[in-house]
Amino acid sequence: MTDRTHRNPRGSEPSPAEGTHAATAVPNLLPSRSVLRWEVLCVLALSLGAAAVSATISFLGVLTAPESMADQTASLIRSRAEDRPWLDLSFQLYAVAFAFAPVALVVYLLHRSGESARTIGFDLRRPGFDTWSGAALAALIGAGGLVVYVVSWQLGLTRTIVPSTLDGNWWDSTILVLQALKNGVLEEVIVVGYLLHRLGQAGWSPWKAVLASSVLRAFYHLYQGVGMFFGNLVMGLVFGWFYLRYGRVMPLVVAHTVIDVVAFVGAVYLIGRIDWLPV
Repeated sequence: MTDRTHRNPRGSEPSPAEGTHAATAVPNLLPSRSVLRWEVLCVLALSLGAAAVSATISFLGVLTAPESMADQTASLIRSRAEDRPWLDLSFQLYAVAFAFAPVALVVYLLHRSGESARTIGFDLRRPGFDTWSGAALAALIGAGGLVVYVVSWQLGLTRTIVPSTLDGNWWDSTILVLQALKNGVLEEVIVVGYLLHRLGQAGWSPWKAVLASSVLRAFYHLYQGVGMFFGNLVMGLVFGWFYLRYGRVMPLVVAHTVIDVVAFVGAVYLIGRIDWLPV
């Protein structure tokens, strides 16, 4: 931590009504830029930065496999204990619950620096705006992403994505929705809200930070193939622009969750029934 102090935001001298407490300097809890950079690296190493490294290694395996990229599959949600549904459910719930740990960490770090989740718009202050703007973003990105996936798969640039290989248990839909919610919260809070906020505090220009965020998003989806790498790069740029424009991450959480719910749950009923969907 540094010893820097904030000045009184209303001027250099307190008004008489403010008393002696207002004259006391308020400690600036924001770490130095070098400490912020280390903080960001640690958060990413514990979350989506590690996922980007894993996805890159997986992609190298895809490139060196004897099959073409389109002939390989990428399963997003898999059974963790086949033929043992209650054990499988326990593992699924465990995986979802502990995936929120990095989100709790960044909220804690924001509080330590004198801020909060509200600083990045991760709150329920504007439910109407968050819902309708999130739904609009979901329609835009979802439709565009589907086109990118189908076209890139036909060109042999993307693996066949299998959203779920769960075994038809009574709890499958619940787990798929929870996984979608987890993805929306984890990715948008960390890769957009937290990362853009902290990089800005570390001296990065807004669009340099957006580009870094978008490239990170693209890399942790690289295991799906080249097409989805670029599709997610564009998604990151759009989401980054939205955050810079409105300063709220909650609509992005809504949009991402809706996209994944449609992809995960819809795939159970649509794949194999619609001819143009890869299978």
